[in-house]
Amino acid sequence: MHLYPNHGNKPVLEAEGEEDCHSDMIRADDNERSGEANLQARELFLKAVEQEQNGALYEAIKFYRLAMQLVPDIEFKITYTRSPDGDNIGKNYIEDNENDSKMADLLSYFQQQFTLQESSIKLCQPELDVNQTHISVLPMELLMYIFRWVVSSDLDLRSLEQLSLVCRGFYICARDPEIWRQACLKVWGRTCNKVVPYTSWREMFLERPRVRFDGVYISKTTYIRQGEQSLDGFYRAWHHVDYYRYLRFFPDGQVIMLTTPEEPQSIVPRLRTKNTRTDAILLGHYRLSQDTDNQTKVFAVMTKKKEEKPIDYHKYRYFCHVPVQETDHSFHVGLQLCSSSRQRFNKLVWIHHSCHITYKSTGETAVSSFDIDKMYTPLFFARVKSFTAFSERPL
Repeated sequence: MHLYPNHGNKPVLEAEGEEDCHSDMIRADDNERSGEANLQARELFLKAVEQEQNGALYEAIKFYRLAMQLVPDIEFKITYTRSPDGDNIGKNYIEDNENDSKMADLLSYFQQQFTLQESSIKLCQPELDVNQTHISVLPMELLMYIFRWVVSSDLDLRSLEQLSLVCRGFYICARDPEIWRQACLKVWGRTCNKVVPYTSWREMFLERPRVRFDGVYISKTTYIRQGEQSLDGFYRAWHHVDYYRYLRFFPDGQVIMLTTPEEPQSIVPRLRTKNTRTDAILLGHYRLSQDTDNQTKVFAVMTKKKEEKPIDYHKYRYFCHVPVQETDHSFHVGLQLCSSSRQRFNKLVWIHHSCHITYKSTGETAVSSFDIDKMYTPLFFARVKSFTAFSERPL
């Protein structure tokens, strides 16, 4: 190996070694500075989180900005695992095992808190001093009656769950077993006289398969139909046909069904009540049936709404009117209740559809069954907020 002297009279190899050592020192110094920057940015970021939770938004923005100037992606590097023995920064993110065990059953926890407090403490307290009468002044019986109006005869348990988020007292009222028991009785009738195998009436209502009342089940069917040939014989038209089926269930056991080419935007608002004047609508009753294979099915019998039309005697004044044999038409429907990955009990699959024609003169009944093919697409549930916007009767 040959060493060539440079202008500083030092070997080249020795100079290169000094340069490598100097670069290592610079790299170590940079790593140390980077670690200090990350630590400082972390402290600033956690301090900003604390200021934001305390309501000091302007201070929080200032600390957020300082932290991101040091480390732009500090938000994705931080882990909220601060020790309670350290400073108070990020203390809201400490996982307290004792609190977690208390929060496992909020109802029992809240009830225990009320029993430990003085007897003069009411179910709920006003957050601010008000001159008007606060709802906490009302007795428990009156509060529960208000809660029954919230649920209403439409079984709007979704609003009850939202009402339970107001305070601890409302949470306890919203978990009243009697409210959930009456809701279950309205849905399943005498078949749910016992809570078993569920732990509560609320769990039964949430877990047991049922149809939903706060919206409409809708299906869309599309097919291509061949038209008639043109007069000149050069082409034959093809028609693209779309039509919808709407199915609306009510808590009292009634159901309405409508088949129409009109889109949901114009039809759904008319289906809020059973007394709609929409033509060709079918009205009837339904029942839920759970087979041994643990599949829930919905069976319904519907007829067309009868509208008494006045007889125009002048129309048949000079004609011999031939009496037509009177008949009653009823439609029998069988559907299987299913759930999807996102929502529960939001899908109905066709399993049966038939038309029963009863001749009044003889009492005979003719049954025409329809083949369940691709024209019977599944019905999917769509929630309609206006259906539960107001209450007509309490639960």
